[in-house]
Amino acid sequence: MMSLKIAVGSDHHGVAVRVKIAGILAQQGYTVSEFGPSLQDKQPVDYPDIALSVSRPVSCGEADRGILICGTGIGMSITANKFSGVRAAPVVDELSAELSRRHNDLNVICLSGGMLSEEMILRIIQVWLDTPFDGERHERRVKKIADIEKSLGLVKHCR
Repeated sequence: MMSLKIAVGSDHHGVAVRVKIAGILAQQGYTVSEFGPSLQDKQPVDYPDIALSVSRPVSCGEADRGILICGTGIGMSITANKFSGVRAAPVVDELSAELSRRHNDLNVICLSGGMLSEEMILRIIQVWLDTPFDGERHERRVKKIADIEKSLGLVKHCR
């Protein structure tokens, strides 16, 4: 089985859990790239900058999936969805993680570093990574999203 390439990023609200997630995923055999401030950096960073760093590689096919953590997950989701081919959403529990994969083929998960425990974040990510896309009727709907992107002239901005 080919190892998924996963881009993991956080603003200042999720640094410690981002570092832990990146380490766990690497141990599980995933190829991980990490974006965001270091554990020692106490200065706030702007979530759109981190969302850009994770979403562009997903959009361009350089990463298979992305994980974003900010205060709520909402700002990261808004920014990530500006990228062609990215399907991002804030996920708050294991059921929404599972359904986001089964029904929407979610490729960027956005999590709250302020409202979710580290344990819950880790469980959500594991469910999200382990759940396949169901395809069938859902594939038609995901294709419609891609068609809307094309009709609006949204293009990939790869380096």
